[in-house]
Amino acid sequence: MKKAKNKQKPSTKHKILAFLKGSFWFLIGATLGLFFCVSFIFIIFRNIHKNVVYPGVMINGINFGHKTREDVRSFFAEKNHRTEDTKFVLTDGKENVVITAKQLGLGYDENLLANQAYSVGRTKNLFSDIAIMSQAYINGVNLSPSYHYSDRYLMDALSPIVKKLTIAPKDALFNFQDGKVIAFQPSSNGQEVDIDSLKVDLSSKIPGIISTEKPLTIVLPLIIKVVEPKVTTEKANNLGIKELVATGTSLFQHSIPERIHNITLAATKLNGVLIAPNEIFSFNKAVGDISAATGYKQAYVIQSGKTVLGDGGGVCQVSTTLFRAALNAGLTIIERNAHAYRVGYYEQDSPPGFDATVYAPSVDLRFKNDTGNYLLIQTLVDQENLRLTFLLYGTRDGRQAVIDTPVVSSQSPALPPVYQDDPTLKKGIIKQVDFSANGMNTYFTRRVTKNGKIIISDKFVSNFQPWAAVYLKGTKD
Repeated sequence: MKKAKNKQKPSTKHKILAFLKGSFWFLIGATLGLFFCVSFIFIIFRNIHKNVVYPGVMINGINFGHKTREDVRSFFAEKNHRTEDTKFVLTDGKENVVITAKQLGLGYDENLLANQAYSVGRTKNLFSDIAIMSQAYINGVNLSPSYHYSDRYLMDALSPIVKKLTIAPKDALFNFQDGKVIAFQPSSNGQEVDIDSLKVDLSSKIPGIISTEKPLTIVLPLIIKVVEPKVTTEKANNLGIKELVATGTSLFQHSIPERIHNITLAATKLNGVLIAPNEIFSFNKAVGDISAATGYKQAYVIQSGKTVLGDGGGVCQVSTTLFRAALNAGLTIIERNAHAYRVGYYEQDSPPGFDATVYAPSVDLRFKNDTGNYLLIQTLVDQENLRLTFLLYGTRDGRQAVIDTPVVSSQSPALPPVYQDDPTLKKGIIKQVDFSANGMNTYFTRRVTKNGKIIISDKFVSNFQPWAAVYLKGTKD
């Protein structure tokens, strides 16, 4: 009889595979079990805290676990109530706008904070919710505070002062035709209140205001920012005319209507005149013929040492004012002549000696444009205040003019009054046509510096004769 064969034992490889297979299914089962267990716990935990904030959820370090949304909202609403009388003073340094925190609705955003606290761990992502809930329960989750205020109320309250402080920028206007600027407006910057900076400043103050839990007074300065024009004076032309270089003024109060007419006419003829670099400007040439044919009226002029009626009386007011502008600009004065006697008009806003007479063709006012760029003359005749102003536009080259106080070297009394018969006036009528003036010898000096060096040093002398008041006596029957 044959012996039975022995059964073959499982190999080591088969044993390892069997072990791994069993371990795999064990892990699957354990994982599923853990998942169902955690899910079950999560469901129970969520149901327990169905209407309250999950444990460990904080806002600004304050734990609101187990609190309802209304609890959270009420908590922050109460804090807002404590500071609602806080005053904000919005000021530009001259005018103030005062508003309260209550009016602004400023404080914690209680509704948003309540919703945020309650929403932690309540999303549609199960795994995310479990992770956040676990983190809150173990280590806590801290939410940052949120604030609000009424932007609309802020702007409404600021509207009057913002409107007052807002200045629109002006674009340059420069129309050049036939060698003369026929339309000119220099550009100017505008300004407006920097609302964005104000809001940032206001928002930065909220945490400190609320944390004090008592009313305060907060001053918020209004910042004014510059608004530049789209077209600057410099961009509007290529002649180097970009800024105001100097001004000159004079008053002509108490002038007769004919004199005012002549001043206005002569000033208008100079308005818009361009002076080229290195050009020697001539007043007589620029103004042209001064006579009745060119629109001038008769007013009193100084001629041959006498005050008489003549065409263009008052034009010397214009040359005097332009002389003052050229002085202030630091330009080289080529020719300037003083009047024969002191004229009251030119001393209304200036010491004696700052005048310049003209009488074509022999007596002129001339100066040189040595600034390196064109100069533009602009004139302003203020008919209400009877003030004449010359403005010189160009490019400043760094020169500065210093005019010393005038020196009076000698004086003499006015001459006795003079009475002259006038057959055009009825008997008994006396009309004053000239006014007395003391004689005076005076001078002033000027220094023009550039880059620390004196480039012009000049002296302007005026020898005024004593003058008599002149009266006309009527002789007509």
